[in-house]
Amino acid sequence: MVHGVVIVGTGQGGFQLAASLRESGFAAPITLVGDEPGLPYQRPPLSKGFLQAKVDETGLLLRPPAFYERIGARVLGGTRVQGIDRVARQVRLSNGEALSYDHLVLATGAAARTLAVPGADLQGVFVLRGLVDAQRIRARLAQAQAVAVVGAGFIGLELAAVARGMGLPMHVAETAVRPLARALSVPMALHLQAFHEAQGTRFHLSAQLAAIEGAHGHATGLRLRDGSHIAADLVVVAVGVSPNDQLARGAGLAVGNGIEVDELLLTSDPAISALGDCASFPFVFSGGARVRIESVQNAVDQARCISARLCGQAAPYAKVPWFWSEQGLCRLQMAGLAVPGDRSDIEGDPASGRFSVLRYRGDQLSAVESLNDPAAHMRARKALAPAPTLAPA
Repeated sequence: MVHGVVIVGTGQGGFQLAASLRESGFAAPITLVGDEPGLPYQRPPLSKGFLQAKVDETGLLLRPPAFYERIGARVLGGTRVQGIDRVARQVRLSNGEALSYDHLVLATGAAARTLAVPGADLQGVFVLRGLVDAQRIRARLAQAQAVAVVGAGFIGLELAAVARGMGLPMHVAETAVRPLARALSVPMALHLQAFHEAQGTRFHLSAQLAAIEGAHGHATGLRLRDGSHIAADLVVVAVGVSPNDQLARGAGLAVGNGIEVDELLLTSDPAISALGDCASFPFVFSGGARVRIESVQNAVDQARCISARLCGQAAPYAKVPWFWSEQGLCRLQMAGLAVPGDRSDIEGDPASGRFSVLRYRGDQLSAVESLNDPAAHMRARKALAPAPTLAPA
């Protein structure tokens, strides 16, 4: 009996794998299992258009119900996988069902980190990772008097742009000396900080959070370790994510910073693959070092890589990583994979609001950050595509 492919995770990567398999002529059964109810949906709009009520729940769907019927893929939403039996090649579900598989793909994503500080469980304190989170934050934004975000990463700054667009007082508390310190070059990070400050957002940098303060069970603001207080009745914790690798650990698969896979995205069990935010893999753009990339592009391209292998066309994963972030009038696009020590060369005039930062590791181009310049971004992706060995010239 052919059991086909079981995909654990109904995010962008899981959806793409099912679609790509059918596009490639894969005829065996495909089952997607996700702990969120409903059909696969887009996450990037959650911190932007959805909070602004420009996109509704239906608009988030990657495909309508008829698509899954047409391709013959079964979607089990609101169902949790309890465990993996690698010997029997089965997954045990929360509804009591056991699904058999010929190949299992873990596309379990990542979970938002929380804070172990007093007041973290108060009403009015949220994380933003899934649709339910976004629905709660959107409802609260309509009533909020002031907003504070803990963490000056992409989610934090995207939310800051939304809150200021609604005219709400906005504060961002960050432990680093500048926003996006781990993700961006100094020139680009400082430019975005200046943009947000001009919109009225206040940054509290090199700040250590002591507690989330509250009254009558509801958040009233942040208290920093220097004794200062930030008033806010809506607090969003945006301090990064942790890979959802619990299933893999329980099944005895190799796990480090996520589920460890090889260059073909296979785990230590050849009947199981992993992709997306939950997977760490050896990457040509990092000199073969193991990385874990949190982006829609990475999840989608890794899904296509696994689909090709399952359809008999195996090839190592080596796609140019690229990312984007929309923060008010700033559309940031990044290609490549830089590290904090990479050199930064500015191309264009930052004062114009349209420029790029070229990152170099030694004499080799490692990444390009482009602001409001999609043509420069596409040139960067093409330049980096052959191999990560492009010299300054």
